[in-house]
Amino acid sequence: MNTGGLRYQFARLSIAEKLIVVNVVVFILNALLPFLLGFRGNAISQWFELPVDLMDFITQPWSIVTYSFFHADFWHLFWNMLLLFFSARIFMNLFSARKLINVYFLGVILGGLLFVLSYNIFPVFMGSKSALIGASAGVTAVLIFICAYIPNQEVRVIFFNVKLWYIGAFFVLVDLISIPASNSGGHLAHLGGALLGYMYARQLTKGRDIGEGFAKFLDSLAAFFKPGDKKAPMKTVYRKKGAQKKSKIDYDKESRQRKIDSILDKISKSGYESLSKAEKDFLFKAGKEE
Repeated sequence: MNTGGLRYQFARLSIAEKLIVVNVVVFILNALLPFLLGFRGNAISQWFELPVDLMDFITQPWSIVTYSFFHADFWHLFWNMLLLFFSARIFMNLFSARKLINVYFLGVILGGLLFVLSYNIFPVFMGSKSALIGASAGVTAVLIFICAYIPNQEVRVIFFNVKLWYIGAFFVLVDLISIPASNSGGHLAHLGGALLGYMYARQLTKGRDIGEGFAKFLDSLAAFFKPGDKKAPMKTVYRKKGAQKKSKIDYDKESRQRKIDSILDKISKSGYESLSKAEKDFLFKAGKEE
C-alpha cells in the first residue's frame, strides 16, 4: 500500500470530506478490532464516549470531543455524514475551512455539555447510565448555521425549492418533540449544536466571530504538537521602507476584508443567488485563502 499516495489524496480533500473519512475509519476500526481481538463490542468506544456521570466525565474530559467520532450503527453514521456533506457544500461557498471547524467542534462541545447538564439536572434522567456518541451535534451546528446566516436562500429538496430557514426549523422542531419519545440524550445534543450554530451565525452577521478564541486555541495546540524550527530574528534594515511596505500590506488586507464584508452583507439581505459571478468567484477564492 502506498501510504504517501494515500496521504496526498487525503490532503486534497475538503475539510468536510476529511471529517467524513475520519468518522468512517473510526467506525470500521471500532467494529473490527473488538471482534478480531475477542473483546466486547464497546471495549474501545467506552474510553471515548461521553458519560453522563460527572465523576466519570472528569476522569475522561477528552470525551467532550471524541464522542463525536463514534457511531452506534451504519445508518447512524450514514445520515450524519450525508447531512454534513451537503451542509458543508453550502458553508464552504461562503466561509473557510477554519470557520467550519470552529462551528462543527463548538457544536460538538456545546451539544455534549447540554447532554451532561440535562442528565444531571432534570429528575426524569436521574440515575441513568447513558453515554453519548455520534457527530450529530456538530453536523446540526453546521446545518443551523447556514439556515440562520442565509435563511431565505432556497435549496432543492427532491422536487421542490425550500428556504433554508424552513429546513432548520423542521429539524429543531423534530428534536424538541422527540425528546420524550426516545434517544432523549441524542436530541438534547442536537439542540445544543443547533443553538451554537444559530448564535454563531447571528453574531457573525453583526461582525463578531465568537469562535475566534477557539480557533486560536486550536492553532496553539497544533503548534505545540508540531513545533517549527525557530530562527534567530533578522536585524531590520531601512526601517522606514519596511514600515511603508507593511502599511501597504495592511491597507490591501483591510480593503479585501471590506469587500468580503460587503458581499456577506448582500447575502444576508438578498440571498446567495443575488451575487454576480464575479462576487461568487471572489468570495470562493477568499475562503480558500483564509
